[in-house]
Amino acid sequence: MKRVLSFISVFALLLTSCTGPQGPPGFDGFDGIDGIDGQDGGLIVASAFEIEVNFNADNNFEFVEAYGFEVLPSDVTLVYIEWENDEGEPIWRLLTQTEYFDNGVLVYNYDFTQQDVRFFLDGTIDFNTLDDTWTQNQAFRVVVVPADNIDGLDTSNFDVIMNANAIKSFDIR
Repeated sequence: MKRVLSFISVFALLLTSCTGPQGPPGFDGFDGIDGIDGQDGGLIVASAFEIEVNFNADNNFEFVEAYGFEVLPSDVTLVYIEWENDEGEPIWRLLTQTEYFDNGVLVYNYDFTQQDVRFFLDGTIDFNTLDDTWTQNQAFRVVVVPADNIDGLDTSNFDVIMNANAIKSFDIR
C-alpha cells in the first residue's frame, strides 16, 4: 500500500511540475454599458456645473436644464444652492432647503431624469409676493455622481462630495 501511495505522490509531483507550450490567448472581455462591446460606459467620475436661475410666474417658478453629458440610470444627481456668503466665500447647502415666513413656507427643490435637472420653488407661500432676493439670481451647483462613488458619504457636506469625487471646478452656464 505504501508503494502505491508513493507512486501516486511522485506521479502527482511530476504532473504539477510539467510545462508545455503556451496556449492561444483568451478572448477580449466586454466593455461599456451592460457588457455591450464598443459602447461607452458613461460617467466613471463625477460631472458638475454651476447655473444661475431666475424664478418667476413666466417660467412657473421652475427651470429645466439639460446635462449636456451622458447620465446613467444608476447615477445620482445632487443639487446645492448658494445659501449665504461669508466675506466673499459662498456657503452651499444641499437641496431641499426650506425658509419659513409669517405667511407661508418656501422650499427650494429639484428633481432629475437621465436627460435633465429641474429646479423649482415649492411650498405654501404665494411666490408672486416674494422679494427678488428669494427668486432672482439663485446660484446652484449640480453634481452628477456615479452611485458607486456616493455610498457612505455625507451628501449634505458640499466639500466632502467635492473632495471624494476630485471636482476641481464647475462649468458655468
